[in-house]
Order: sequence, then C-alpha cells, then structure tokens
Amino acid sequence: MAEGGEREELLSPPPVSPAKRLCSWPSPQAHHPRGSPGAARGGAGGAGSSCLAPGARPHLQPESLLDCAAKTVAEKWAYERVEERFERIPEPVQRRIVYWSFPRNEREICMYSSFQDRGGAAGSSPAEEGPPPPPGAAAPAGSAPGAAAAGTSPGLGAGAGATGGGEGLPFRRGIRLLDSGSVENVLQVGFHLSGTVTEPATASEPAMTYKVAISFDRCKITSVTCGCGNKDIFYCAHVVALSLYRIRKPDQVKLRLPISETLFQMNRDQLQKFIQYLITAHHTEVLPTAQKLADEILSSNSEINQVNGAPDPTAGASIDDENCWHLDEEQVKEQVKLFLSQGGYYGSGKQLNSMFAKVREMLRMRDSNGARMLTLITEQFMADPRLTLWRQQGTSMTDKCRQLWDELGALWVCIILNPHCKLEEKSCWLQQLQKWSDLDVCPLEDGNYGHELPNITNALPQNANHSSDSLSRPRRTVFTRAIEGRELHWQDSHLQRIINSDKYTAPVCQRESDRLLFNSQGQPLWLEHVPTACARVDALRSHGYPKEALRLTVAIINTLRLQQQRQLEIYKHQKKDMNESRLPMYQHVPVAAGCSNSNESYLSLALEVALMGMGQQRVMPEGLYAQDKVCRNEEQLLSQLQELQLDYELVQTLRKQCILLLEGGPFSGLGEVIHRESVPMHTFAKYLFSALLPHDPDLSYKLALRAMRLPVLENSASAGDTSHPHHMVSVVPSRYPRWFTLGHLESQQCELASTMLTAAKGDTLRLRTILEAIQKHIHSSSLIFKLAQDAFKIATPTDSSTDSTLLNVALELGLQVMRMTLSTLNWRRREMVRWLVTCATEVGVRALVSILQSWYTLFTPTEATSIVAATAVSHTTILRLSLDYPQREELASCARTLALQCAMKDPQSCALSALTLCEKDHIAFEAAYQIAIDAAAGGMTHSQLFTIARYMELRGYPLRAFKLASLAMSHLNLAYNQDTHPAINDVLWACALSHSLGKNELAALIPLVVKSVHCATVLSDILRRCTVTAPGLAGIPGRRSSGKLMSTDKAPLRQLLDATINAYINTTHSRLTHISPRHYGEFIEFLSKARETFLLPQDGHLQFAQFIDNLKQIYKGKKKLMLLVRERFG
Repeated sequence: MAEGGEREELLSPPPVSPAKRLCSWPSPQAHHPRGSPGAARGGAGGAGSSCLAPGARPHLQPESLLDCAAKTVAEKWAYERVEERFERIPEPVQRRIVYWSFPRNEREICMYSSFQDRGGAAGSSPAEEGPPPPPGAAAPAGSAPGAAAAGTSPGLGAGAGATGGGEGLPFRRGIRLLDSGSVENVLQVGFHLSGTVTEPATASEPAMTYKVAISFDRCKITSVTCGCGNKDIFYCAHVVALSLYRIRKPDQVKLRLPISETLFQMNRDQLQKFIQYLITAHHTEVLPTAQKLADEILSSNSEINQVNGAPDPTAGASIDDENCWHLDEEQVKEQVKLFLSQGGYYGSGKQLNSMFAKVREMLRMRDSNGARMLTLITEQFMADPRLTLWRQQGTSMTDKCRQLWDELGALWVCIILNPHCKLEEKSCWLQQLQKWSDLDVCPLEDGNYGHELPNITNALPQNANHSSDSLSRPRRTVFTRAIEGRELHWQDSHLQRIINSDKYTAPVCQRESDRLLFNSQGQPLWLEHVPTACARVDALRSHGYPKEALRLTVAIINTLRLQQQRQLEIYKHQKKDMNESRLPMYQHVPVAAGCSNSNESYLSLALEVALMGMGQQRVMPEGLYAQDKVCRNEEQLLSQLQELQLDYELVQTLRKQCILLLEGGPFSGLGEVIHRESVPMHTFAKYLFSALLPHDPDLSYKLALRAMRLPVLENSASAGDTSHPHHMVSVVPSRYPRWFTLGHLESQQCELASTMLTAAKGDTLRLRTILEAIQKHIHSSSLIFKLAQDAFKIATPTDSSTDSTLLNVALELGLQVMRMTLSTLNWRRREMVRWLVTCATEVGVRALVSILQSWYTLFTPTEATSIVAATAVSHTTILRLSLDYPQREELASCARTLALQCAMKDPQSCALSALTLCEKDHIAFEAAYQIAIDAAAGGMTHSQLFTIARYMELRGYPLRAFKLASLAMSHLNLAYNQDTHPAINDVLWACALSHSLGKNELAALIPLVVKSVHCATVLSDILRRCTVTAPGLAGIPGRRSSGKLMSTDKAPLRQLLDATINAYINTTHSRLTHISPRHYGEFIEFLSKARETFLLPQDGHLQFAQFIDNLKQIYKGKKKLMLLVRERFG
C-alpha cells in the first residue's frame, strides 16, 4: 500500500518499506505473451469492447465473465496473491483487476471526508451487496464493507453530500470542484492514482493547483497525499474530487499497469534513456538519491544486491499487509487531545460526540477502522491530565465529561459484542481494556467509587454455572461492562433463530424446556437481563444489522410484556388475600408466666423500650454521615410507633414514660438539665405530643414546651434571661463538632411549635406560653416568619370566623421578625413588611396605630413611609376595617407624624413620600416642604430634587417647584458630550417652568443653566424654546404677561446665546481632536446646527464665517474633512 506520488518516497533509498512489496522479473514467455490482444491497448477498456465503463453500459446488458471474476478478485485478494497463485496472467486480466481495485462506493469516500452522517442514500448499505452471513457464522476473510454494485449513479453525489451536512465540508467542496472541471491530468498506474486539482480564484486568493496522489488496494484507499498540506483526520476536498472523478468517470482515466510491468518490457537502451530523462526532469530533487542507488547497485556486497527484485509503489499490497482504509492516526490523537484540553466548552463536546458518531458509522459499514479509531480516542481520554487532578482532589468530573465517558464505554461494549469479531481481535481488545481498567485514574462506572451496579451478565442462561463471586467486582470502571462482554456469545440456537427470521414461532409439539421460550401466542421470547439484551440490540444496530436488531427488540418487548402481566396477576392475588384476612398489625401477647406484672405484654414492653431509647440524653456524633444516621434512625422508629393503635395499656405506658422522661434528670433528653451538644428531642416530642394530647393535655404541653430547647444555638445569657423575650436576636456561637444537620433540626423545632400552635387555637394562656417558648428558643428569622404565616392561616380560615387569640400570636411573631431583621440583610424583608401590615390590618385599627407609633423599632424610614403608612391610610384599608371619621383621622395623624419623623431621619428617600402623606394637612405639608428645602443643600441629588419639584408643580405650587428646580440645577453638571444624559428632560422642564412664570424667574434660572450645562445641543434647544413664546403665561395671580417675544440680543437670553455659541466652539474643537473619517458626516450635521445658533444675532453670519475660517486654518491637515466643510459652508 504505497503512498505513490510522495516526494519522500521518491527520494528515499533502500531499505525497502514494507508498504512497497518487491517485484521480480519473470520470463517473457511465462508472463506476457507478446501477441496477447490486450498488450497494445492502454485505456480502461483494455479487456475488450464488450466490457463498458460503469454507468455507461446499455440497460440490461450483462457484464462479461472477465469483469465478474476481476471484480471479485480485486475486492478479496491482494495482487501479490494473484501473482503467486497463477504462473501466467494475461495483460487484459491484469488491467481489469487493476481497474476494479479502486473503491466503487461514494458513501465510503463521504465517510472519510465529513463528520455528519444521517444514514441517507449516499451509496448502498452493506446489505445491498447481498444477504450477509448470520451473526453466529464466521465472517469471510477480507470482506469489503459496503462495496456497492459497480454502476454507481452519477446523481449519487448530491445524496452523499447531503449526508455530509454543511456546504463547507470537504465532501461537498470536492463535489463542487469535480462539477466545475477542476480535476485534470488524471492517471492510474497500477494501484496508484494521481492528478491535479485546481482551486478557483477568490476575491482574496489566486487560483491554486495541487498535486494529489492516492494509493489503493482491494477497494480501499490505503494512503493519500495532497500538496495543500491538509492536517485533519479526514480527506481534503482535493482527494475527494480526484476519488469521485475516478468513480464517476472511469472511462476518462488513463490506465496503465504497474510501473514494474512497463519497465520489464523495455530493453537496455530504453531503460537507460528512461532513467536519464527522469533524472533530467527532476535533477535537483532525485540526483543525490540516484547517485547513491547507482553506487550501491555497482557494489557487489551492498545490501540492495542481496534482495531479489525491487520495490514498486504501484504494484499493490502484499499478502501480509493489513487491508484497511487510510486513517491518519496522529491527527486523530491531536484532534482528541485538543478537544479535551478545551474543557467543558460546548464546541469541544460537540466535536467529540461527532467523533463517536463517526466510530458508529464505521462500525455500521463494518470498517475495521472503527475499533482502531476508538482505540486512539480512548488512549487520549486516558491521558487526560484532569483525571489525575480529579482523583487527587476527590472531586467528581463534570456532567459533560461524564456523558462522554459513558458513550466511550458503550462503544466498547458494541465492539466486544461484534457478531463477526475474530477471537484473536476480541482477545487483543479485552487485554487492552483490562489494562486501561486497572489504572488508578480510570473513571468508575457509577461516578462515586461505588460498586452497587449489577454485573452485565447477571441472569444470563448461558452463564448459569458462574459463582456469585465471579458476577461481582469490587471496582467497576467505565470499561467493566465491555470486559464482562467476553462471556457473551451469539451461538445460542434460539437467539440465532430469533434474529435470522421474521417467521420464527413456537413449534406445534413443544418440549417442556421450550415452553419458557415462547409466549401464549407462539412469539419467541429472549429471557436475559434487560440491560444485557439491550446491549445486544445496540451492537447489532452499530454493526450494520438493523433487521436483526429489530427482531431481537420485538422478542425483548414481548418478554417484558409477559413479565409485566405476571407481576400484575401476582400483585392482585396478594392484595386480595390481604383484604380478606386483614388483622391488626400489632397485638398484645402476654409476657411469659412468672413475671411480676401479669398485665404486661410484649407490645407494651416494645413501646416502653422504644420511648426509653429515644428519650435518653446523648451527644451529637461527629461527621455528616453519623449525624444524618441519627435523624434517619429516629424517623424510622417513629414511623413504626405511629402504626400502633394506642389502647388503654399503651396509653398508660406512654404516660408513665413521659413523666419519667420529664423527671429523669441528666439521663433524660427531656430532663431539666441537658448538655449543650445533646441531640434535640423535637421530632420525638412531636410524636409524644400528638399521641398524648387526647389523653393528657397538660402533660403533653409540658413535655413539648420542654423539648423546644436547642442549646447548641443558645448561650448562657439567653438561656437564663427570660424577662425580655421580645428583644432577643439570633445567637449562633462557635460550636464543635460541626452540626451538618442543623438546618433539619431547626425545621423540626419549627414543626413542633407549629403543631402546638394549631392544637392551642382559642386557648389564650397556652398560646402565650407557646409564644414565649418560640421567642426564647427559635433563633431563625425565616422559621419564625414561617410560624407567623402558619398561625395567620389557621387563625383566619375562609369558612369560619377569625380566632383573635391566635391572630395576636401571629402578629407578635411578625413583630419579632421585624426586630430581628431590621439591621440585617434579608432578601425576604420586603415580603415580611407587607405581610406584617396585612396581619395588623386583620387584627384591627389599634394594631395599625401601634406599629405606626413604634415604627423606628420595626422598619427603616423607607419601609415605614412607602409601605406601612401608605397602606395604613389607603382607601382599601379604610373599607376593610369600616373605620369611622375619628378612627380615620387618628390613623392619618399617626401616618403624618411618622412621615415627618422619617423625612427628618432620611430626607433623600422619604421627602416625597412625606409630602404625599401630608397633603391633606397644611401645617404638616409645610413642615415636610421645609424639610425638603433644608435637605436640598445637603445630600439630596438633582434627580431627587427635580422629582419633588415636579410633584409640587403637579399639586399647584409652581413657585415652590421653581425654587426646588433652582436648587436642583445647582447640583447638576452636564459636560459637552453628555447629550443623552437622563437629566436633560428635567433641565428642559425647569426652563419651561421658569419661562412660564415670567421674565424675572427666567433671568434667575439662566445663570444656573449656563453654569451647570455645557452641552451645546441642550443649550440651543433651551434657547429655541425660550424664543418661541412670550414669558409669563402661567397665570400667576397678581402678575401680567407683556405678550412680547424675548430677543436674543438682550438680557437674559443674550447670556444664554453667548454660552451656547461658546459651547458649540468648544465642542467642535473637542470633537476634532480625535475624529475618524466615519464620523465626518455626523460632524458636518453638527456644524449645520451650530450655524442656526450663530445666525440668531445680527452679526451672526460674520461670527460663523470667522469660525469656519479658523477651523480651516487650524485643521488644514484634515484635508478630506475640510473639503466637506468647504462644500457645505463655503
């Protein structure tokens, strides 16, 4: 399998590469009869006129016997084998063998030149060559996968290209090159094809011509060389174009026998002339090699004279050479390594999945390169440095990497389960898989270093003799399932019949052993572990046996249907038996005679020992697993106790144990004194409370309240001081060991409190006691808020009256949450505030008044004004509470007081809200306005002041609005390039307000505008608006408007005009400092706007002309720009 046409091969001296077999010189009489009919022919039709080129023969014309035999020999046998088998080979026979040795299926060319494969119509499938042998039989040696009939349709390229995907793929580009006539000088010498392919010229690159050489053997391309220097795992478009030219236009290809046959026909003079002409044509390249070879041939002792014959790169492969398609192994490794180095990027994962899809496509075509390519991919995966890093750090790989490794393992299962796999190949693969699997960095099957997954061969009839030890491995890697596939075979007669026939049914006379192999309808079943059976289906599909895979799939589905039906029948039978004879789950069985207490039973003893065990005080163990185990064991035991039906004896046992637990001292988890690290009793107490409540309420509440403790979150001060429960804050002291389950324990504490609140509904004394316990022992604001919400829902049912006692508890808990979260960050704070106002509204007007009066301990100023006060005085609240006038006035008065207090504390955020809340009270409104004025000189921003000013104008106070707008203008600064600043609308509004008030107000504002605004376009806009209408149209009482338009030549607009012109001049110079050609047009438009302003005064045209002349003089280096200025402005 020579790489013919490569310069390196042409220059390289002996020793001979194994890819170029040695050709000896037999006698002319034995090998080439001089008078043979084909000796004088040189074209592809050397076998005679009866054998036409593929695609050109008339319809229904049969092939000659010579072509039929030559096609088979060319596909199955190495040419060396033909030469050894037959002493004489006529030249016409040689020509036809060489002719038919080139690949005939375009789909195979497409497979090696594009990633995507849709399984479309690009060539025939392997099955189209004739029915393949059954999977159980041995595969014929040297079978050509996918070899289609010789007459490939000329229109096949479009279909094959469609399978390739996008227009940029090499296969589609190769088709375009072929169709455009870019392939020329095509010559086939033996098993070597060469030609030139010209890439057409583009806008950025000239036309390029590349030399292409292809070696082939037994209908497979074995090596490719192209002058384009392609570095990819796939063939370049030039190789594709030349290959398709040979497939589609074989009659236009010059065909010659191997070069050794041509040399054999020359005499001495012809050989010398041939060699000298060859050296002359390439003297700069081959002369050193030619001289070296000549010296070695003339030396009798040289190694070259010890070998019979000489290498011929065009003579085809030898018998010992591997017959497979050309695959650039180094490029495959580099591509996979590159994709893996890119980590979790989307594109790299997509490319690796495409490479896996290419492996499946090769397997489906029964191409031996499928396993070869997967081996190369696996080697790079195992060399990924991240495997070692993940193992050292103890972290798991990402989900995307996990999916890639899973697909890799699944592909190896398919290869091991290949129905036609040779034993030596399978043994070699298994050895390599075992080697990879034994490496420490090899990823595990479950991803968590566990071994819970079942063996792939579990429940296999053919492996029934294996021991349980052989069916489980302590360490299962991603390759373990593939390694276990060594035990699977395809020789089972029942399996063979299933996959080879659609008409396989149960025989009329079944043996006893065959009844399990068919269902009641006679359809075959396949009784195998379902994942294993599915792996067989995947292997059949992957290796090009779709019909066999479907047949096995149907058998598996029928088996699952039968199993489902039988399981349903068993369940119905068991359910019927349970319903007919249902007995109590637990019964009293008296203790054996001789016991001191004759009334005891084993059931009461079981309850007693369970209560004793869970109630004893124990320290929380270290570690997440141990702490989680404590919680799970307790929950499992309590679930068993909840199934008991408590009768009188069990209730007495329960009561006795509860009393002992409360009085048990340090030995009891419910005693008066417990260790700080003691396991909490919340879950246990919740069960005791619910079970004992109907029989002894006092004892149940006493026990539950005692269990509310969580000492690990309480310090000594908070544990002993109960006089001020309302001012407690969250206390989380340092603790050891770490409590990994603390969140779960706190939620159980909350559930215990919620259970007590629900049970105590309507009982004021008990609710007060529970509330104090909650405020004392629960330190999470979110959990207290949840309790408050639960209490509110229970207190306000939709189908009955409101429970005021529980509603007050909900309000108290809400107030506690407000105090706890006032000075801390909490993302639910706004929700909490709104809920508290809703709860206070439900309680009544006194609750609303209370939170309004004590707002500083509960809310921030912003919350108090924007949410609390606004909601309290809203129309919805008044209707909800049906308030009379004195109550409404009381609420409004409290809201106004709150608003003024908040405005004093935070005027920036609360001034506007204070003005809104104080609208209906003149004195309060004046106070709020004065607060805003006083704060204007301090930290208020121009946007806040403009907002308040607009509000004042809306409320009918234009003079006050003007004052606030003037203060806002003093805080503003607009640069020359800030023509999109959000404050521009406020500036325009302020100028419009002052203009409407009169000339005096406008004169007072313009100096502020000139000082604060430096943007020329904004100033020109203000100037234009002031000259459109006369000032003083607001209709202020006591003022009259003159009705005359203002002149720009007089104050106050003259000052504004001068400032605008100066702004245009400064902005122009600033923009010209760093202007680019693409902004020239925009700059000319800017100058046009400037001219409009310049022309407002009487001498404006002179000023503008002088301005333009200055620009031309200063920026004369910007010739193109100045040309545009001259064209527009002269």
